[in-house]
Amino acid sequence: MMRPSAILLATALTFSPFAALAESAVPVPPPAAEAPAQSAGLETAVLAGGCFWGIQAVYQHVKGVTNAVSGYAGGAQKDATYDVVSSGRTSHAESVRVTFNPREISYGKILQIYFAVAHDPTQLNRQGPDSGPQYRSEIFPQNEAQQKVAQDYIAQLDKTGVYKRPIVTKTNTMKVPFYAAEGYHQDYATKHPYQPYIVINDAPKVENLKKMFPDVWRDQPVTVAEADKGN
Repeated sequence: MMRPSAILLATALTFSPFAALAESAVPVPPPAAEAPAQSAGLETAVLAGGCFWGIQAVYQHVKGVTNAVSGYAGGAQKDATYDVVSSGRTSHAESVRVTFNPREISYGKILQIYFAVAHDPTQLNRQGPDSGPQYRSEIFPQNEAQQKVAQDYIAQLDKTGVYKRPIVTKTNTMKVPFYAAEGYHQDYATKHPYQPYIVINDAPKVENLKKMFPDVWRDQPVTVAEADKGN
């Protein structure tokens, strides 16, 4: 399904010189402090930063990530559907639940990728062509250690001045329920690589990941479909 807010923009840009312009990425330092592994098993991070198609696509190409699921976080279960969330009248944000192996990739690296290439943390209630509170920048900490690392990291990045504007990413909503999005949203960028919205808004994020984080890049994305087969 094409996003209504981006249909005209995507169509116009596809046939213009701007279609070749990659989305800007911001080189950011890693967090000064890390969150210790909470257990011997897998851990999760829940991140919101605009359209979940692009966030999911980025983390599907990260080594150590075992699954990245598009969904909704911050609101009630009864509102956790695409049509309702898209109204902008719920407390939900389009989010991605990233499951990762902390012995292969740290929570700090997950956040570094989030701030560097996955989205623009200085945009308030919008990302690119999409606007509304459902597209806000927010980290949903799964425990107090994650919250502290996220808050300290934001303060660190603001202090360095790597962004021209202040970071608006929220971090105060602790471990709220996550609701997986409808099936047609899962692995969307992988399934529709030539859709104008993906080409313009999301493919550049994946390319930036490859260029800026070669140490954790993997060519073959881990899809929800493949992850589900392993469960």
